[in-house]
Amino acid sequence: MAIGPRLDLRHSQQLVMTPQLRQAIKLLQSSNLEVTAFVEEELERNPLLERDERTDPGPDAGRGTDPLPAAPEAPDAAAAAASDVLPADTAAPLDAQWDNVYDAGTPHMGAGGRADFDDELSGIDAMAAPGKTLREHLGEQLRLTFRTPAERMIAGNLLALVDPAGRLAVPDATIADALGCDEAAVTAVRRRMQRFDPVGMFCADLRECLMVQLADRNRYDPAMAALLDNLDMLARRDLRGLQRVCGVDAEDMAEMVAELKRLDPKPGCSFDAPPAVTLVPDVLMRRGPADDWIIELNPETLPRVLINRGFHARAVVGARSRDEKAWVAERFQTASWLVKSLEQRANTILKVSAEIVRRQDGFFRHGVAHLRPLILRNVAEEVGMHESTVSRVTSNKAIATPRGTFELKYFFTTAIAGTAGGDSVSAEAVRHRIKAMVEGERCDDILSDDAIVERLRAEGVDIARRTVAKYRDALRIPSSVQRKREKAVPA
Repeated sequence: MAIGPRLDLRHSQQLVMTPQLRQAIKLLQSSNLEVTAFVEEELERNPLLERDERTDPGPDAGRGTDPLPAAPEAPDAAAAAASDVLPADTAAPLDAQWDNVYDAGTPHMGAGGRADFDDELSGIDAMAAPGKTLREHLGEQLRLTFRTPAERMIAGNLLALVDPAGRLAVPDATIADALGCDEAAVTAVRRRMQRFDPVGMFCADLRECLMVQLADRNRYDPAMAALLDNLDMLARRDLRGLQRVCGVDAEDMAEMVAELKRLDPKPGCSFDAPPAVTLVPDVLMRRGPADDWIIELNPETLPRVLINRGFHARAVVGARSRDEKAWVAERFQTASWLVKSLEQRANTILKVSAEIVRRQDGFFRHGVAHLRPLILRNVAEEVGMHESTVSRVTSNKAIATPRGTFELKYFFTTAIAGTAGGDSVSAEAVRHRIKAMVEGERCDDILSDDAIVERLRAEGVDIARRTVAKYRDALRIPSSVQRKREKAVPA
């Protein structure tokens, strides 16, 4: 067979994802914070976009309600003096004192006032002093504690080496060699700095940190020293072994363990802690008048933008060259795509959330025990979308319900078969039931994994022992042996 070049014509289909389509998919699975940041960037980049600052009409808008009566105007002083009729009782007196009335538009030249005519007034939050960092807090105590330059140099070096948790794992000998001083001087400065506020800083390990805090409370005795030397036994909850090592009875051991729980293992973490991020829900849910559920999007997390068509018309007319016209057309296309993508994203979230609420109605009415098993395919088939689209919609999204705020992914759980062909049960409901069983067990009747399996099967849940052990580990519940040791000594 001869081999030679030839020309062939072939037809094929392939999916091409444009940059706009990729961005729409990314926009769909992004959180409200990420979407807001992206919209802000587009507002700065695209002059045809503007923020929609129109407020939604109130619930009474358009109902034909009578407006509130206007407040009576105060009569003019000159007109009242020339008239023979006395002013009404509700009118302002002629000798009214207005010194104690705050006028936001009048500049005040006194203390705390403004000498300019700027209408922007700072709030009370701007007057609050910023919080101190950990190093600033320790630095103030350092300057008040040490007097000699040598001690301040050693203390400053220790302050630079401490980690955010308050640990200082560098040995004193290493610090002394680096500074060219005596090791005893470094140890003395370090012990004094361990009593700084918060107590327990500049310690090498957990044992030394707890020892310093106990000594500061005058609670460090030989029994506590033995307990700190055997923290591994306390981690295993071997309380009976600790009683033999420390030479105390069960009541004293319970008091010693309670004393340790009141200490701070990482005293430095109380400073420089980032503020807790509040989970803002994307969907709001409330009970309707007909005992149904009303679902709506959270307007605070829904960025609203508009296309400035007036500016677009002027830009089209004012464009001279072909490049300018192409640039205006591209900006208009990008703005139209963004508005359409945001609207499509909102409708998709609302549609998927409504289907989740419909299927998990028992959870919202009765609790976790009535949570039904649910997978992405069930919702995708009902709303007419692909499973990947539903997965992107439920990622990084939350819903505020009468039972609290939950992520949309929370309602998707695997199914556990029921006994004798019964209905399947949600895995989250089984975990909740295991946790309730362990919390309700008595000290003399600790439930093993096999006992939990038997109880669940009696309730109609066909579950294996290894599955119970896996759920128990996920809930951070110790084994039956460890719980028996822990509950043998009253806490």
